[in-house]
Amino acid sequence: MMELQFPSTRNVRLSLLILTLACALCYFNSLFSGFVFDDVSAIKDNKDILPSTPIINIFLNDFWGIPMNKEQSHKSYRPLCVLSFRINYLLDGLNPFSYHLVNVILHLAVTFLYYLTCNNYVNAKVSFVSSLVFTIHPIHTEAVTGAVGRAELMSSIFFLLALLFYDKSCKIEKATNKYLILTGIMACLAMLSKELGVTVIGLCIVHELCIVHNMHKVVFKGFFNQKETSFSSEIKKKALSASSFRLLALMITLVCLLLFRIHIMQGASLPVFTKFDNPASLSETLPRYLTYSYLPCLNLWLLFCPSDLCCDWTMGTIPLLSSLADPRIVVIVCVAMVLLNLLHVIFKSCDKFSKQVLFASAWLIIPFIPASNIFFPVGFVIAERILYIPSMGFCLLVSLGFYKFFNQCKVTTVRNLLVISYTVMLFAHSVKTITRNLDWIDEQSIFLSGLKVNAKNAKLYNNVGHALESQKKYNEALILFKEAANVQPDDIGAHINIGRTFNSLEMFDEAEIAYRSAKRLLPRASPGKKLVTRIAPNSLSVFLNLGNLVARNASRLEEADNLYKQAIAMRSDYVQAYINRGDILLRMNRTEDALNIYKKALNYDSNNADIHYNLGVVALEQGKPDVGLKYLNKALELEPSHPEALLNSAIVIQELGLNKLKPLAVKRLLKLKDIQPENEKVYFNLGMLATDEDNVYEAEVWFRQAIKLKEDFRSALFNLALLLADQHRPLDALAPLQQLHQHHPSHIKGLILLGDIYTNYKRDLDQAEGCYMRILAIDPNHVQGQHNLCVVHVERGNFRKAKTCLEKALALAPNEQYIRNHLNIVNSKISKMDMDMDMN
Repeated sequence: MMELQFPSTRNVRLSLLILTLACALCYFNSLFSGFVFDDVSAIKDNKDILPSTPIINIFLNDFWGIPMNKEQSHKSYRPLCVLSFRINYLLDGLNPFSYHLVNVILHLAVTFLYYLTCNNYVNAKVSFVSSLVFTIHPIHTEAVTGAVGRAELMSSIFFLLALLFYDKSCKIEKATNKYLILTGIMACLAMLSKELGVTVIGLCIVHELCIVHNMHKVVFKGFFNQKETSFSSEIKKKALSASSFRLLALMITLVCLLLFRIHIMQGASLPVFTKFDNPASLSETLPRYLTYSYLPCLNLWLLFCPSDLCCDWTMGTIPLLSSLADPRIVVIVCVAMVLLNLLHVIFKSCDKFSKQVLFASAWLIIPFIPASNIFFPVGFVIAERILYIPSMGFCLLVSLGFYKFFNQCKVTTVRNLLVISYTVMLFAHSVKTITRNLDWIDEQSIFLSGLKVNAKNAKLYNNVGHALESQKKYNEALILFKEAANVQPDDIGAHINIGRTFNSLEMFDEAEIAYRSAKRLLPRASPGKKLVTRIAPNSLSVFLNLGNLVARNASRLEEADNLYKQAIAMRSDYVQAYINRGDILLRMNRTEDALNIYKKALNYDSNNADIHYNLGVVALEQGKPDVGLKYLNKALELEPSHPEALLNSAIVIQELGLNKLKPLAVKRLLKLKDIQPENEKVYFNLGMLATDEDNVYEAEVWFRQAIKLKEDFRSALFNLALLLADQHRPLDALAPLQQLHQHHPSHIKGLILLGDIYTNYKRDLDQAEGCYMRILAIDPNHVQGQHNLCVVHVERGNFRKAKTCLEKALALAPNEQYIRNHLNIVNSKISKMDMDMDMN
């Protein structure tokens, strides 16, 4: 076994202090970044991090909160990382600062563990230099500054702990020991943080065979040196029982973890990736494998020279190697020759240095294998954060080379130049890391920085457009979306984005043209054949967008319905298409058909809160409020913060007069107020519930808040005025009634109440008459308006006019006794007046 190097306690403390300062210096400015790129999907939009979501969902869903058995899932199973986000949310909500702070602390912890792990394989100086390079390397900014990079950080911690424990287990002669068990546990935790964490088992096997038993020398002798001891006899000498048991334990652990990973996918197929995600995976055989061979070389270059970093390398960023004449083949050949020469140097020697180089090389290569497309296609071309663990081997390899060259060189000047060069490299890396962190400050910044590196990447243009669109800068966003379509004419998403932006600009004809352009890009079945290509849900959203657009015109509802049916025909499990189709059927008064569509959608996604909500709406449309409330409650059970279900369930409770449930209705509305503080309907319905409970003060406050948010809120204005009038505050009711009349001059109930106040309290009969005349202009047969106009005539003492008026009112409502009584009174008044005149 190679001699292990343990630095003194003093040196360790000094080294860790320097590493801490380097980490803090390079990543301090990352604390002020927001949630960008994948952070939005994994954190802001991920319901699994919310305390209201059952914690078991973390272990059933993927990293993005999508059930693992759904085709939309990327099959990225990282429950421990999601659990850490959930804890973050419990402590500090969605404050990005706390998420970035945790990431920096985790990166520092990884650096410490890396330093301690390297001490088991190299001397303290090489270990420190490797750790320093690792701490500041710019390739890590995506993993550290991007909040979702926590998966790499957590996986790395368990990865390194597994290596440390395995090294401990190798020093114990007893086959079964706690360190071997801990190695298996750490490997499992590493995989549950991120999938490539399982590769630590491969590195442990390399440790066992090459570090402990020098098996690389045995291989070399078996193939190149016939005079040496035979391969098999050498094996027998080295294959100790404890070592064999450890290797067997590692293999069993690996198999169990892989079987668990397959099982957790619940029999689902591999995720759906388009040609834009990983163009090589869907190309012809020769271009595919040539490109696959070139990509590791490009990743290696990013480790050597991280000057051009980009958050996204998909789509047209790296053109395919279409033939052997491509000049980039030279790069592949050169890298292959270097690796072969490195292997020859390693295998022909059995000294300490060769073992160190071999282990560092294995550390670089083995963790990269899952991202290499060797076993299955991945959903990216290059992902910088994937290099977080492989870079540990790279940093160790570079530092070993530097240390070896430094020691072999006896010329002081050359040695000084080496130290200066290495110092300059460290300084340049630090500056690059600090400046790169600034790119991650917000979405617009990170995507614009990407375009400086990859101007042929349509996805980056789209993402900058999305950032501008979120700021309601639609014209600027449209320019970016059009450029994306120019760069990648067959990008369906770019045309959908153009259509959506035109729609936001209310340029509906142009929007329809863009959506139809996107629709034409969808794959079609050949005549007489069935379409077997799996289409990504994002592409099918063109049917939803186009359907929503044409549905603006009531005469085109059938056309919208047909679009939704086309989407369902292309993907029978496309739940959102069912939901949209159900909404259209409701507008077409086909309530029963809408009900059936929603129930069919429920077969594909029984835990979809939107479907249960829509079923509740259908039940309410059918006059079944009790059934509707059950569906709304189910929607809230699945999604406690569902805004529409919170509002409408409270309204149903209030309208049904369910007194025992009214506190629940208030609770739901108050919860919705926290979610949507600008939603005037929340305050209005709180006012209605307070009115039912005779809580006049609260009702007035809620109504006024609703009106403050929406000054033309008809129901709130009228109910506030009615509340004040009922509380014997008719003059206070004037202001909301006048505001109501200003925005809604045809509101008859408001005019009735306003006329009553003018008649009985303001004694402004002209204004009162004007109110009733407006009512009769709107509805000439309005009995109460006609009657109240008669009252104005009576108040003026114009009994003959009042008589004519009341006779007209009685003709409109011959069975209304109060009108007849008033007419009799007026007739009596007229008779008395006539008698008085006769007497005079």
